[in-house]
This record gives sequence, structure tokens and C-alpha cells, in this order.
Amino acid sequence: MTQPIETALQVPHTPLIALDRVDIGYDGTAVVHQVSLALPKGQIGCLLGPSGCGKTTLLRAIAGFEPLMAGSIQLDGRSVSDARSTIPPEKRGVGMVFQDFALFPHLSVADNIGFGIRHWSRKDRDERIRSLLKLVGLPGYGESYPHALSGGQQQRIALARALAPRPKLLLLDEPFSSMDVELRSELAREVRRILRAENTTAILVTHDQNEAFAFADRIAVIHQGRVAQWDTAYNLYHRPADRFVADFVGEGTLIPGMVCAEHVVDTAFGQIEGTLSEQLPPGTAVDVLVRPDDIAIDNEAGTIRTEILDKAFRGADFLYTLRLPDGLSVLCMAPSHDNFVIGEHVRLRLDFTHLVVFSRGSGVDCPAS
Repeated sequence: MTQPIETALQVPHTPLIALDRVDIGYDGTAVVHQVSLALPKGQIGCLLGPSGCGKTTLLRAIAGFEPLMAGSIQLDGRSVSDARSTIPPEKRGVGMVFQDFALFPHLSVADNIGFGIRHWSRKDRDERIRSLLKLVGLPGYGESYPHALSGGQQQRIALARALAPRPKLLLLDEPFSSMDVELRSELAREVRRILRAENTTAILVTHDQNEAFAFADRIAVIHQGRVAQWDTAYNLYHRPADRFVADFVGEGTLIPGMVCAEHVVDTAFGQIEGTLSEQLPPGTAVDVLVRPDDIAIDNEAGTIRTEILDKAFRGADFLYTLRLPDGLSVLCMAPSHDNFVIGEHVRLRLDFTHLVVFSRGSGVDCPAS
């Protein structure tokens, strides 16, 4: 029996934001289905999924821009959306950071940051602006204008502007997507540090799993408008709830196998041992998830002969594509100080500590070990 996936509704702390069986749709047709998740105060969540999966629609509903067909959304213990009514965005105490930053080009950096707190006293507003400029690492930039800033600096100013009114919840809609890959991960970590310093609860929307891993405490993988899994990055990678999550998060290959005993599966690698993600009876046909770090190239101790079909340089590592004796291909990560060539034969050593398996139904008896 599959072990239950931990959901945010089981988080022991009182959630700041809670969605209960939310449906969202257009013209009577739901595009988001039965979404339930919750996030405690001060934690950072993420909606992760491919284009068109419904993640941005879900974020817009949390902000108050989309009505619900069913279910409810509670913010800080107060219902802000259900099928009958929706509290407008400006009355929710929610801040937003958009993909295009949306800074006002005719206003200085200081005036951009202070735009949402214009009703504060001059002294309190100036102090908040100075504090946020220091927090985002841009002290002394108050008199500058957006056009004079780099993309990363503009992103920090957009974040400071959203944080200025001290929102209960901050929503970020793919805010790093216009930047190069290296800057995206770096800025995601920096924004996380800033949100932690402010103790701000936040939800990020992204299609980039590396960005999600760098940013969030808990991640909801969205598939066709449903939450496939709401979990930590570690569990999404090592304990995926289904085939979609296994395929979407990280890199890996599903290879066929057969359950032989409580902790043994027969595969193209031979009989491999490890704690199974599902308790299945012997004779069950399964697919086994093989991550690149589950196997290692070891020409001295390795027992499985493979051929290198392809390789991708990753700096400290190579990602090799290897062909097994039965013709199946798997991925393997290896340190780049060993530079094997395409067509070379190498031996593999197995390094499984647990086995992620998905049932394919009943099979035949396992071969003798």
C-alpha cells in the first residue's frame, strides 16, 4: 500500500494561507481541480509545473483576480474567496511581484518603493524605504531611476516595493524568468534571504525546478490543474508520489522490473535491494526509477558492463547516457576529472538506498538469484 503523502493541511502550525478543495474555471469548465494546500506564517511555498498546468490561475485566485467555482481560500483565518463571494485584491493585504517588474519609469527608486505606503507619515515612509534599500543590498540608490539599474537590481526594487506595506502574503509570478540561468538561481536564493529577514510568507509560481528548490520550503507540483504532490524538494526528488512527479522533477529513467521479495526487485541490473516506496507482493511487475546518482561508474568494483552513448559536460560533473546489456538506456552522473569517451565501455556499481517503484500489475515468477 502506498504510504500517504504528507499534505500541508497536516502542518501542525496554524496556516496563514489555506486552500480547501478549490475549483477554478471559465465558462463553467474547471481548469483547476480540488486543490487543497496550506502554508504556515513565515514559510515559502511554490507552485511548480509546465506551461498551461493551472499554476498561474491558482496564484491569481489567491490574489483575488479569479473567482472560485467551488471550495474556499482563507487568509490569516479569514475567508477571502468561496463560490459565493470574493474579497477584492486591494483588501486582502497581499503583495505581488510580477514577471515584468512593473516599476514606474518616471519615479525614482525611493518613490517606487514608497508608492504603496504614500499614506504613511513622511518620517515612517522614509525610514521604511531606507530599511528596505539596505535589506535588498542597494543602499544609496534611492535617487536613481529604474532605467539606470540592471535587471537583477530592478527585481530587488520590485521586491522592496511589494514588501513596503508589510503584506500578510507575497505572491511572485515567475519573477526571474527574464534572466539567465545562473542569475536566476542566485537571485532566488537572495530573495529567499530577504523574505526570511522580513518573516514574510510567500508563494512563487515557476516552471523551473532548480529555482523552486533554491527558493521554497514546500513545493506543489501541478499537473493538469491538480496538485500531484505538495512536499519538500527532497521528497519530490527521492519520494515522488506518481510517475508524473518522478519524470518532471529531476532527471531519471524508469526501467521495468519484478518484485521478488520485500526489499528485492529483479531488473536489467540484476536483483537490486533497497526499501521499496510501495509494499507490493512478489510477482508484481513494476517500473523502477533510476536517478543519475543511484549508479556510479566504477571500473574496478563495478559488475555491470555498459556502453557510453552520450555525455553532457556540467562543470564539476559529466552526465552520461549509458546503454545496459539489454539495450535500455540510463543516466549516470560522474565527476568530470574522469573524461570517458562516447563508445567506451565502462562498468557500473549500484548505489541504491531506497527503490522508487510504480506498479504495472501482476507478473511472473522472478528468476533465481
